[in-house]
Amino acid sequence: MSSFRHADAYAKVGVESGILAASPHQRIVMLFEAYQASIRIARLHMQAGHIAEKGQAITKAINIVSQGLRASLDLKQGGEIAAQLDQLYDYVVRLLLRANLNNDESALTTAAGLLENVATAWQAIGSHIEEER
Repeated sequence: MSSFRHADAYAKVGVESGILAASPHQRIVMLFEAYQASIRIARLHMQAGHIAEKGQAITKAINIVSQGLRASLDLKQGGEIAAQLDQLYDYVVRLLLRANLNNDESALTTAAGLLENVATAWQAIGSHIEEER
């Protein structure tokens, strides 16, 4: 096994261990961070004309929103805030699809900005949770 594969294997174990050890709040923060990283990677590939890699990065961002952030919403107990986040996540997914289909960098920028605001609020909530402990 090459040293690159060893490093990749160690990185995956580290990420998986971090996820398992994280609180539910920290997991959501990690999803927001992974989402923003995927958007940055997609933008770089879009600018370089790497169509397949751009598509993979945008697909990863879509999966993070759909299968991570959106799936974690409790629409019954979350009330209006959860419903509004659900609508926002749906809109972000549609923006990402448009960005992918049309190589629309402005749609990527909008999608990144919309969830950056939510991520900042989520992180602020986390600091209050830590203070209460």
